[in-house]
Amino acid sequence: MNTDDEVMRFFERNFPDAIPLMPTLLEDFHHNPTSALVTVRCTPWEVAGRTLLLGDAAHAIVPFFGQGMNAGFEDCTILDEMADHYGEDWNRILPEFSSSRAADANAIADLALNNFIEMRDLVADPDFLLRKQITAHLHEKYPDQFIPMYTMVSFSHVPYSRALAEGKAQDVLFDRILAIDDIADSWEDNPSVDAIFHAWRKEFPN
Repeated sequence: MNTDDEVMRFFERNFPDAIPLMPTLLEDFHHNPTSALVTVRCTPWEVAGRTLLLGDAAHAIVPFFGQGMNAGFEDCTILDEMADHYGEDWNRILPEFSSSRAADANAIADLALNNFIEMRDLVADPDFLLRKQITAHLHEKYPDQFIPMYTMVSFSHVPYSRALAEGKAQDVLFDRILAIDDIADSWEDNPSVDAIFHAWRKEFPN
């Protein structure tokens, strides 16, 4: 979109309700260009026990899970814990930190990309909304056996890689639950849901 007319036609077609709320729309559009969203995956994060990458320098992610800054802070806390544990033996700490932390960084990168698809495509999907209801129900009924993936990522210290693996396992669970006939009308008191859940938890121990 290179002209004012092109910009206005785009907003009138896609976001007509936003136009009255944006009195400087054209000025803002032309003077605030969008920037690229990038994911950084690299290894190793350290060189010779002397140099270490942390935060976005090592694992920048797209913003769709809201975990970029948290992941950077987590780098710091884990590095601090390792420094305490190993007595600041950096020749040991930095290689171990680099090799162990990369898996969690890659996991949150995947989770952030996946969450974009969820927000873009699924938030109005009936099956997705039903899954959210059943998720809350299972978490309330089995709090020690079932923790929603979003809760693990946003409100716990569960490693991102473990949360990603649990999320994939939960996809299997909900594929089975949502295949039950008339599940949308009977999920709260349906014994099949509990039977599927317990069989699934044995198959995928938490």
